[in-house]
Amino acid sequence: MKQENTSFAEITKRETGLQRHLSRRQMTMIALGGAIGTGLFLGSGFAISFAGPSVLISYAIGAVIALLLIASLAEMTVAHPGSGSFGALAEHYVHPLAGFLIRYAYWAANVLVIGTEVTAIALYMQFWFPDSPGWLWIGGFSACLVVANAMSVKVFGTIEYWFSSVKVIAIMAFILLGSYLLISAPAARDIGFHHYVSHGGFFPKGGWGMWLAVIVALFSYLSIELIAVAAGEAENPEQAITGAFRSALLRLVIFYMLTLALVLAIVPWTRAGQDKSPFVSTMEALQIPGAAGVINFVILVAALSAMNSQLYAATRMLFSLARGGFAPAGLGKLNRQGSPMRALILSCAGIAIATLLSVIYPSNAFMLMMAISMFGGMFTWFMIFVTHYFFRRSWDRAGRDRLAFRMWGFPWLTLIGAGLMLALMITTAFTQEFAMTLATGIPFLIVLCIFYFVRHRR
Repeated sequence: MKQENTSFAEITKRETGLQRHLSRRQMTMIALGGAIGTGLFLGSGFAISFAGPSVLISYAIGAVIALLLIASLAEMTVAHPGSGSFGALAEHYVHPLAGFLIRYAYWAANVLVIGTEVTAIALYMQFWFPDSPGWLWIGGFSACLVVANAMSVKVFGTIEYWFSSVKVIAIMAFILLGSYLLISAPAARDIGFHHYVSHGGFFPKGGWGMWLAVIVALFSYLSIELIAVAAGEAENPEQAITGAFRSALLRLVIFYMLTLALVLAIVPWTRAGQDKSPFVSTMEALQIPGAAGVINFVILVAALSAMNSQLYAATRMLFSLARGGFAPAGLGKLNRQGSPMRALILSCAGIAIATLLSVIYPSNAFMLMMAISMFGGMFTWFMIFVTHYFFRRSWDRAGRDRLAFRMWGFPWLTLIGAGLMLALMITTAFTQEFAMTLATGIPFLIVLCIFYFVRHRR
């Protein structure tokens, strides 16, 4: 038991040097910043097209999976707070290969999700400048966020706090305004809950369509796990982590479920299409002067916020890989502000990919980037459940003290979470929209395994 604790202490010690400046409020907003972004404001349009009104069930299933994941992560992270937390945990409790794979998969997922966010930013800007090239906005906004991430983590936390605050205030205003209009709108406005069943029923695409939309729902919830990555830079890790996990998940479920319920009641699901955010379509349907432009601005801020968070996550995970000897050592070096600058520069690869795709496939770039990026995020969530299973068994077998935060329903709820994630990954192979998820993800894992064993043998 002593050797096991020392082993994990050595893993954590590798990643020293990062500054602990993130408060509990900033930790909560970082999680919200990553998860309330393109997945909600633009991706929800794709989910609605898959499922119709039954998308509410899809997002509820996604919320249940996220709840189980949050509980598992909170228990492990409180026990072992540190940068690259779940990668280090998988390395220690499952196998070094598991830690290697989960870190690289999560890094790749965030790099590619950065591409989806920046692609969406170009779409949002074309709301005001329809003839402008997407690459112009991609390059300009990306440069600003790279500079922000190159500064100290305190600067990053402050920027993300205010970015996320704008989103939270805007969503609350949207909920209040939508609720008021839903109650007070005259019959001539054709607004009401009858839209849930009047356009092909509640399940217009059947149970399969509802299940497919869970994939998009998970894409929306991805980044809630970012709190575990940021734990190594929190001022009071145990309090910050447990408080941030609970409040972030509660707000996410309320925001997602209420806003989608209102959107579907105000705009028929057949009109909440993929060409623009369903939130913009909703404000246009309400015929409030200038409201569509305001909500488009909020959505732009949301995308910038999510991109900012994901760039942070990718940088810290690559830093963790470098300090563990799984990536070039130079990527683990910090600048004067305590930021891993070289890891940050390499993590901008998703921006370059998005820029290229926006030029080659301007109309399909977002969906293609989302499909490719899904594998890394889904694999990471699956492995977090697997790691939690091994973690709890090891902890209980060693007869250690009671955990400060304890996941309920172990082992069944942990196994259910892992099973749902595995089922959703398999589902992507049977869809046209997500055909690239496993087609790119499995070869990526194979290449990583070959690289790991060749390096290990040497």
